Amino acid sequence: MIERCDRAGLAAVDQAGLSALPEAMRALDEAALDTMAAVLRRAGLFRPGVSHRADQVLDRLRVADRHRWIVRGWVRALVRHGRLQASADGAVLRDLSPAPATPAPLPELCARLGYPPEVATFFTSAAARLPELLRDEVTLQSVLFGADSTETADGVYRENVINSYLNAALVEVLRGTLPPAPRVLELGAGVGATAVPVLTSLTGPLEYLFTDVSRYFLDTAGELLSADGRVRFGELDINEPASHTVDAGSCDAVIAANVLHNAIDVNAVLTTARSWLRPGGLLLVVESCGELLQAAVSMQLLMSPAPGRPAAGSLDLRAGEDRIFLTRDEWVTALRDNGLSPVLDLPHPDHPLSALGQLLLVATPTTPGATR
Repeated sequence: MIERCDRAGLAAVDQAGLSALPEAMRALDEAALDTMAAVLRRAGLFRPGVSHRADQVLDRLRVADRHRWIVRGWVRALVRHGRLQASADGAVLRDLSPAPATPAPLPELCARLGYPPEVATFFTSAAARLPELLRDEVTLQSVLFGADSTETADGVYRENVINSYLNAALVEVLRGTLPPAPRVLELGAGVGATAVPVLTSLTGPLEYLFTDVSRYFLDTAGELLSADGRVRFGELDINEPASHTVDAGSCDAVIAANVLHNAIDVNAVLTTARSWLRPGGLLLVVESCGELLQAAVSMQLLMSPAPGRPAAGSLDLRAGEDRIFLTRDEWVTALRDNGLSPVLDLPHPDHPLSALGQLLLVATPTTPGATR
C-alpha cells in the first residue's frame, strides 16, 4: 500500500522541481529568521553593546500572555541559527546579527514551493503587522481571511505541492481500503482542503461527517459542499468531550488534517479517535512535524490558546516546551502508545518533499474501541 499511495501522491504534483524543494525551504526558513530579527530591531532591542534577558525582550515587545511562547521560540531559533548570541547559561542575550542587505524574495520562494501568490502576500502582510499581532491588537484571522475570502487559506492548506501530494496519497488509502457505503468522520475540516478531494474522488455511496470547532468554517463549507447529499455538518471540538456526539465504533475512517497539534493532550484525543473506529478502521492524520520557522511568524498566532484556556500540548509530552508540533517519531510513538498501529507514513524521510515538514500517517486500532 505504501508504494501505491506514494505513486498516487507523486502523480498529483509536478515532479520536475522536487529536487529544488529542500533548498527553497531552507531559504524560507532564513526569511523567517530575518523577520524575527527585524521585529526585535524595530523595538530598539539589541543595539550594539546592549544585552537583554528573554523576559525583557517579551516586555519590550509588550507580547500578550497567550503569545509569549511564540517569541520565546524565536529567541531559541535565533540563537540556534547564530543570529543572536547567548551567555553560557542562556540567560543573557546580545549581538543580534545585522539586517540583510537584500530582503528575501518571498513571492519567488513561495512559488518554488508550489504556493499560490496569495500565500506570499499573506506572509508579507503578517510580517509587517507582527508587533500588533503579538500585542493582540490585530487578529491573524483578519489578515488570513481579509475581505471574507478563503483564497489564502486555500493556498496554505490545499493549493500547494505538499498538500497536493498528501491529499492524493490519502485518497488512495481510502480508495483501496474503505468498504461499500462507508462512514467517514473528518475532524477540524476547516476550508475543506481534504474533504473536497476525498468527495470528488470517492463517487459512490458515502456518509461524510464534516466537523469543525468554528461556525465560520462550517458555514463556508456548507456553501461549498451543500450540493453533495452525502455530507453532514456538525460542531466538534477535539478538546471538549462534551461536544463529541459520535458513537463508539461507528466510523470506517477518521480523518484529522492539520488539527491534532491543537490537542491539549494528544494522547486523550488519539484514544477518543480510536474509540470511534470500527474494527479494521483507519485513522488518517496529516500533520506538520518539527520546527517550521515560517509558521512561527505567521500561522502559529492562530495556535495560541484563547485567554483563560490551556495551551495545546500542556498535558502531553510538549508541556513546558513552548512548541506546538510533534516530530515524525513522536507521532509514531503516540499512535502506538494509544492503541493504534501505524501502517503508513509518507513522504519517506529521504524524499525531497519531506523538507516541507508535513506528513501523512495512517494507523488502525490494535484494540478497537478500548480505553486507555
